[in-house]
Amino acid sequence: MTNLYDIAAAIRRSESILICGHIMPDGDCLGSVLALGLSLEAMSKKVVMAGPDPIPAIYEFLPGVERFKTGAPPDGVYDTFIILDCSVPERLGRDYQDLLTSKKVIINIDHHAGPGILGTYCYIDTAAAAVGEIIFDLLKLMQVSIPVETAINLYTAIVTDTGSFQYDNVTPGTHRRIAELLEFGAPGAQINILLHEEKPKAALVLLREALHTLTMSPCGKVCWMTVTLEMLKNTGALDEHTEGLVNYCRSIRGVEVGLLFREILEGTYKVSLRSKNIVDVNMLAVQFGGGGHAKAAGCILQGALREVQDKVTREAVLATGGTA
Repeated sequence: MTNLYDIAAAIRRSESILICGHIMPDGDCLGSVLALGLSLEAMSKKVVMAGPDPIPAIYEFLPGVERFKTGAPPDGVYDTFIILDCSVPERLGRDYQDLLTSKKVIINIDHHAGPGILGTYCYIDTAAAAVGEIIFDLLKLMQVSIPVETAINLYTAIVTDTGSFQYDNVTPGTHRRIAELLEFGAPGAQINILLHEEKPKAALVLLREALHTLTMSPCGKVCWMTVTLEMLKNTGALDEHTEGLVNYCRSIRGVEVGLLFREILEGTYKVSLRSKNIVDVNMLAVQFGGGGHAKAAGCILQGALREVQDKVTREAVLATGGTA
């Protein structure tokens, strides 16, 4: 696997760079793309930051977010294509996948276990709590200054992918990096208010409806909820307002695995999987063509809702050693 020194050298040689993350961007994806993009612009590189899907409103406070282009890959000539926080080609979106066959220098930086994306340079650190940690290390290696705008983006990347430092992916190194970002001026308390205490009413109405679907396995070790397209329409909530709902399932005493079945297209469901202690939900997700981390993963399945739920919950219960 490529090391960060090789990636730093490749970036220094580049002149025009396209940086993208994954479909349905989250805080780590956006924060990492923006932090790296703004930093490379400060090095006089020509940079375009982009991704296939719209930006959730919750992240509109991020410095430079207005520069992030959504939709099809932007027109332009780029000698380097940097991919962040993307474990498989499908997570790039169809149009961005086509760029993988181009003659550009391709740099892939990620922290997910799995096959990854093959590029000219590939750096995958599954011990990193967030890609934001890797970008922080890369910028320090390149001796790039970290102004407050970059610090805000990196703080957001790390705090969101660690569940506000609640997940077991947090290390002493995570806190040391966060301490430096605070020293660089990142307003930690304000960022956390924007992320967690500024929800629209529709998000809470959706939570109410989702809780009505809460279901437990007979053994009590698996719990799940459902969000349908009809529920989103009726509540006025957006897809982004489903973020974090799965944690209500996992938070119940005795539950080991929490699941959220979210309808993203008619007959197509994104399944979020979370575990507390013993179950590796990445391995569960891999069985259904997905992936992620040991305690947080996801997959996308097609079919009737009940069939999809039966498949996933059956395997989840088996993984816990419980009974269906």
